[in-house]
Amino acid sequence: MSSVPPVTTAGMLGVVVIAYNDAELVGEAVRSALAQGPVVAEVVAVNDASGDATGKVLDELAALHPRVRVVHRTENSGGCGTPRNDGVQAATAPYVMFLDSDDVLPEGAADALVTAAERHRTPVAVGACVRRELPEGRDVRWQPALYREPALLATPADLVPLVHDTLCVNKIYRRSFLNEHAIRFPDGRFVYEDFLFTARVLAAAPRIAVIPDTVYVWHVRRAAAQLSISLAREDVTNWRARIAAHRQAVETLRDAGRAELAAACRTKFLEHDLRLYARELRLRGAEYRQAWWALTREHLAAFEDGEIAAASPPARWTARFLLAAEEPRDLLRLSRLAADPARLLPPYARNGATAVWSEDLPGVELGGMDSLPLAELPLVVDADLRTGAGAELRLTVRDLYDRLRAAGPRSAEVAFVPRGSDEPARTERAELTEVDGGWTARVPAGLTGLARTGRSRGNAGIQFWDVRTTVTCANGDTFSTALRLPEGRQRRSVLPSSRYGVLLVQQYTTANGSLAVRIAPGARDGLGAVRARLRRLSRRS
Repeated sequence: MSSVPPVTTAGMLGVVVIAYNDAELVGEAVRSALAQGPVVAEVVAVNDASGDATGKVLDELAALHPRVRVVHRTENSGGCGTPRNDGVQAATAPYVMFLDSDDVLPEGAADALVTAAERHRTPVAVGACVRRELPEGRDVRWQPALYREPALLATPADLVPLVHDTLCVNKIYRRSFLNEHAIRFPDGRFVYEDFLFTARVLAAAPRIAVIPDTVYVWHVRRAAAQLSISLAREDVTNWRARIAAHRQAVETLRDAGRAELAAACRTKFLEHDLRLYARELRLRGAEYRQAWWALTREHLAAFEDGEIAAASPPARWTARFLLAAEEPRDLLRLSRLAADPARLLPPYARNGATAVWSEDLPGVELGGMDSLPLAELPLVVDADLRTGAGAELRLTVRDLYDRLRAAGPRSAEVAFVPRGSDEPARTERAELTEVDGGWTARVPAGLTGLARTGRSRGNAGIQFWDVRTTVTCANGDTFSTALRLPEGRQRRSVLPSSRYGVLLVQQYTTANGSLAVRIAPGARDGLGAVRARLRRLSRRS
């Protein structure tokens, strides 16, 4: 029998739901909180002066469910911080948790968090969040390395990894802790308010219980008429607001004497925020690029060298390149280095024996290029899908500063992975042949078989496939990466199929610069895919 005493969780949590003009979705959010069971004593729903039927939906829910209380603001706050603060003020339960109106709590989330906090006597408990891409329903775990196993973070030094998770919604907080340290969100129109709130929590150095359970489902609706703040990045004011929020978070940690956390916060900026925006930069207009470049260089100039050196190689190389280049340049190369997986495209220049960004920027040293393990290098494997008779995938493994030549690439295993899955549906292996500038291989594509596999897994419509490879070298080293589709290689093909009549096949580049394949088996799905594209084009014109 277990010696751990049972934990009583009933009535311990208040869920604060904030909503503005979200009548269609807020009911689902509130119901997901109520479905957590007796652990949830109250759902405090804050209507931020909505102009639609949001208030009416919430009042109707409150009439049906005694645990629901509605706070109606008379003026819109302009942000998320003020309504959350109102919710904390109105809550009475020992712990509070935040829920946005277009997201949901998965079953058992509240009980798992409260149990962890009570068992370890911590004022904060945190679990995993997943980003659910809608409408396809693909789940991507947020900061998965932080939530692989249960943990108790008992010292300020233990909190350093948690700097990478600035979300406020996948955590519960004891209200007495928030009140004792006067921790609230910034009021009004403050974009990225969770950056500052999280910094204020960490500055108080609480003991934090970590659980690997998924406790929050963050819905990502890229086709929504009104994009969320995290997706609305086309205006440079969004980047300016992100920098301002990050700067205040660092100052909050420094003012509290948490120098180690402040340094980690800056390194996190390089590894996540900077790379997120840098990989999109080439898609923006000239005016945006100039403004972004100036803002970024000004912000990075305040970083200490140790904070840059502590970042992963692609992040620190990106930062040093931006500091050295006075004007926007090398945007394709920058975007691919900032992507995941990172890839460093040619040219491969040296200043003496040292790998550098380019011949005209010899001061931008690519430190570690000669010593990093192959698995940590931004290696490039190009691919091209040939859809004629005997469809095949042609690979070219590119060398990088002679690192691969020294290891001796011998074979490549290619995995076809259904979008939304981590497990390959099919793998093919081929021997590599050395050519000028790299190594090549050809593997059969088997597109009809791939479509049949997708159908057998329940995908009756258009299928999306990611393609990855693992290269094995003569010295025993291996590295894995997604394949890259070179610029100008995107194409569509209509292929005869004895099983489906026709296959509509498209190879295209994802946002991260990786090769992906879209397959529409059968005339109906193929025509549907064409119509969908025509609709998208008409909306853009």
